[in-house]
Amino acid sequence: MDLDQLAALRTPEGSAALAAAERVAGGDPLAAAAALRSAGLPGGLAAAGGMFLTRAGLEQATRRVVADRRAARLRAAGVTTLADLGCGLGADALAAARAGIRVYAVEADPVTATMAAANAEAAGLADLVTVSCGDATAFDVTGVDAVFCDPARRRAGTGRRVFDPNAYSPPWDFVTGLAARVPRTVVKVAPGLDHALIPGGAEAEWVSVDGDLVEAALWCGELAEVPRRATVLRERDDAVSLLTGTGGQEAPVGPVRRFLYDPDPAVVRAHLVAELAADLDATLADPSIAYLYGDQARPTPFARCLEITDVLPFSLKRLRSLLRERRVGRVEIRKRGSALEPEKLRRDLRLSGDEAAGLALTRVAGAPTVLVCRPVPAGG
Repeated sequence: MDLDQLAALRTPEGSAALAAAERVAGGDPLAAAAALRSAGLPGGLAAAGGMFLTRAGLEQATRRVVADRRAARLRAAGVTTLADLGCGLGADALAAARAGIRVYAVEADPVTATMAAANAEAAGLADLVTVSCGDATAFDVTGVDAVFCDPARRRAGTGRRVFDPNAYSPPWDFVTGLAARVPRTVVKVAPGLDHALIPGGAEAEWVSVDGDLVEAALWCGELAEVPRRATVLRERDDAVSLLTGTGGQEAPVGPVRRFLYDPDPAVVRAHLVAELAADLDATLADPSIAYLYGDQARPTPFARCLEITDVLPFSLKRLRSLLRERRVGRVEIRKRGSALEPEKLRRDLRLSGDEAAGLALTRVAGAPTVLVCRPVPAGG
């Protein structure tokens, strides 16, 4: 995709082609791209919900529910002007503008910058979002209330993920130095960020949406409220659940109990399992495995709760016999601390029957263990 092709797609004919692709694809941007290719048009661009998207941009773009919540928090903190350094396709810039914040967005790639500007125009927010193509490290941040930076975490040309923060663009030392220049700074980072890289005094937040861990963010300076935060979002009803703590507590260890709690990945990555254990009056059965066990089924948005029916030292033969005896033909398999591959185990079990069960592959006091479980009805 180049600027000439993008310009062609912004003509009435190009807009009609994009709209047709969206209808065929049912709003799926990647399917829309395939539809464009089949029609002989450039497939690196699609339109969904009025936004221009590229595959690379879509892979790093913030989900709207996450971007909107971040923008609301910035607005509540008194932010009225924001620099978005490395704006990509503009998802966060648009969310901030919807919250009433004036945004100055910078993007190094000319095509992506043009798309971001087009998205602001299509959303009716061009008066609040100014997009410039340039080097984010050269932008003058002295005239804004806050900075948001989402450094590129994929290699240009290959699209491969970059796991070393020092290879981000802008580089990590620039990103972490922003907080010293602007008292209100937010940095979006990969969920797998090493806690040792979190700047002193920053709040580290991990966010999940409907059980999927989607991102982490560092809230720096005046925006930092707590050391660690797990934010659990549900799109179907806009529910927001927050768990906070130091990230340095250790949960007590005890025996396997009647109920198993499988914590949300945001809780695990934020190192807040101990805080959740305290809320649930639960314990670990192995200090290195983030499964919690309790005597009661307590409703919580921060974990999936299952009732344990059997605790077995792992033995394929014994497990197969038990499931066959109970006519189990369907199993939901989860694991923590186990080297077993769920799909291979499913095949090896040779299931048959019309009943369902849950299996949790784990360790208890260091020993490989399988927990046979059943769901806890809503309400406990």
